[in-house]
Amino acid sequence: MPSLWFDIAHLFAGGVLVLSLVLLYQDRVTAAINVFALQAITLALSVGWQAFIQSEPLLLVTALMALAVKGFVIPMALHRIVRRLDVHREVEQVIGGGATMLAGLALVALSILLLQPVSGAGDVVAHEDIAFALGVVLLGLLMMITRYNAVTQVIGFMSLENGLILAATGARGMPLVVEISVAFSILIAFIVFGVFVFRIRERFDTVDVTVLERFRGERREQG
Repeated sequence: MPSLWFDIAHLFAGGVLVLSLVLLYQDRVTAAINVFALQAITLALSVGWQAFIQSEPLLLVTALMALAVKGFVIPMALHRIVRRLDVHREVEQVIGGGATMLAGLALVALSILLLQPVSGAGDVVAHEDIAFALGVVLLGLLMMITRYNAVTQVIGFMSLENGLILAATGARGMPLVVEISVAFSILIAFIVFGVFVFRIRERFDTVDVTVLERFRGERREQG
């Protein structure tokens, strides 16, 4: 029975990683938001299962917070922002979709290779879950780097944070106060992001961050 428990834990953690790759593949804002919501729900299931196999009730609080806030509240708010800003179009990328996916697969392989030397000692489940989590973090960073759109960049940031939560819970949990502080920091960052995006749209009539670079270059030329 414990072997089955570990397999289910790996299934949920691997699901979060696979959804990170799917998120990286999306080229439309609304699709990216939907995949992020699914990733957050899978993360909540993973944390909830860890709460069961570790007998840690506090992790169940983390799972419920992730499910409510990142699985429903934030995606609904993002959809509302997208509708108000009318940014349903395709998202421009720094590099092509194929090259981005190859880079993502390379980062996943790198995360596994980095954790392989220590896989023979300690908790095998924790090591494998941390390898998955490191892959999620690296894919979140890659998404932030390869997207011009501010909305998809913040989705990449929140996906990165999902990887941090996955790593912390796989490593036998973390204090509840840390979990709450992380949740509040994400909410505050999301509020700041909303104000920031609306200000960009009012000033430049777009949420493409490359416009800011062009505007900065024009100001320098004028100066």
